[in-house]
This record gives sequence, structure tokens and C-alpha cells, in this order.
Amino acid sequence: MNTLNINHVRAPRMLALASAVTFAVAGCATAPQSPDGSADVRSKLSALQSNSTLAKKVPVEIREAEAAVVIAEATVGKDVALGEHRVYMADHLVEIATAKAATRNAEDQRAMLSQKRDEARLAARTREADKAHRATELAQSKTEAERALAVAAAAKASSNAAEAAANAKEMQRQIDVLQAEATDRGLVLTLGDVLFATGRSDLKSGGTNTLDKLVVFLNEYPGRTVAIEGHTDDVGSLDMNQILSQHRADSVRSYLMQKGIQSVRLAASGMGETRPIAENSSESGRQQNRRVEVIIKNPPSAIPAASTN
Repeated sequence: MNTLNINHVRAPRMLALASAVTFAVAGCATAPQSPDGSADVRSKLSALQSNSTLAKKVPVEIREAEAAVVIAEATVGKDVALGEHRVYMADHLVEIATAKAATRNAEDQRAMLSQKRDEARLAARTREADKAHRATELAQSKTEAERALAVAAAAKASSNAAEAAANAKEMQRQIDVLQAEATDRGLVLTLGDVLFATGRSDLKSGGTNTLDKLVVFLNEYPGRTVAIEGHTDDVGSLDMNQILSQHRADSVRSYLMQKGIQSVRLAASGMGETRPIAENSSESGRQQNRRVEVIIKNPPSAIPAASTN
């Protein structure tokens, strides 16, 4: 057989051998596969392990499930039934571990809630007891405070009564000094025509003794205000007498202000000849009508004006 024929015979055989070698190499290059379902079991176990609350409830069960999953992930060759059995057992242990973890967590939650309820009841009872105790203490304190206030009020009333009596006595002394008359309008101090020269409105020197006593009284009782009214007899015209009476009232007001009495406490008005207190037909009557009346008004909450009786 010549060389050409030999080559024709060998070519098919070499091609078949190369194909066999290729299939063998390809078979060796394919990695062994884990049984179906093992990846799902591993995922379920990983989910349980990543839940720190549940995982710490079943550490033993997780270890057992982990061991079963590792076995289920191992290759079994052509023994499919063995692989399925291992996956089933691993999945069963993972399910058991998950169920136990959930059960124990629920039990712990119930126990915690029960403890909180007990603590809340105890706290409520404690608050009620404290509230009752505080109420008792408050009632006792209130009783003691009322008793102390009653004692203080009695003492103050006694002191006020004594002070009021002393004040009334002092006021009466001042009124006596002023020779004022107690009326519904207040204390009325009548200043005769000795303060002024005939037809004049300026004060006479040396005739202000009574006004000085009035200054003392007003300083002693700063709550009193004063109305100063000027009056004349009917000698002269009505207009002239009105102007003269106003000027005389203003003169008295100015004198009191110079002695330190605040202007807001003093009001001056001229009444002219419109309010005589005696007949103008006689000199003595006209002399009585030529006057300045100082009305020391009672304050709104003042003690009724003292009587001169």
C-alpha cells in the first residue's frame, strides 16, 4: 500500500480520537453542581441569621440548620434523590429555627408587656398614694395657714382699731387747732377779712397764722384735697366782686403752694357776693360775708369727718 492510501485510512480515525478527547476535556471542565433548592434554603437561613432580634433567640437551632444546609449544598453526583432529601432536611431545620425564633420573640414580648403593665399599675398605685398623702398635707397646711391668718387678722384688727382711735384723736386735735367745722362737704375752715385789706386781694403780713396751721394739717394728711372759695359782700358791682373774690382765693392758693403744698391738691374759685351767710344791711353782716372758705375734702375711703361736739 502506498503512502497516499495510508494517509486516507488514518484521517477518519484521527478525527474520531480528537472528538473523543474534546468531549472528555469538556466533561472534566464542567464544575459539579449543588442540588436544586439548596440556594433557596441558604437564602432563608441567611435571612434568619441577619435578623439580630430573632437570631439570638435560637442559636442552637441556627447551628443545626447551618450544618444541614452545608450538607445540602454538597454535590451528590447522579444520586438526585439523596440531594433532594438533604435539601428537604435542611429546609425543615431552617423552618423549625425560624418558627421557634418567632415564638420565643412573641413570648418575650408578652413577658415584657406584662412587666410593663405591672410596673404601670405599681406606679399608678404609688401616684395615688402620693396624691392622697399630698392632699392630707395640703389640708393640714391649709388649716394651719387659716389658723395663723385668723390669729394675724385678730391681731391686726386690734392694732388697726388702736391705730384708728389714735388717728381719730390726733385728727380731732388738728381740727380743734384749725377751729374747722365738720360738714358733709368736709372740714370747712372760714378765714375772715383779717387776711385782706378792704378792696385788696393780697394777704396782710402777719395775718397768715391760720394758714400756717392749715399747711401743717395738709402735710399730716397728704390724701386730702382742698377747695378754696372767695366770697365778698354786696358793696360794689357784681363783676368787681366776682373778680375780687377770685383773686383772694388765688392768693390763698399761692400761699399754700409756696409752703410746699402741691398745686394738684388745691382748687380756687371766686363766688363773688352770691353766697352770703349774713345780711349785708349791717357792717357786722358785711364783715361776715367778706371771707375765704377752705374746704378740706374727705378722701373717697376716709373715715367720716370727726365731729367738733
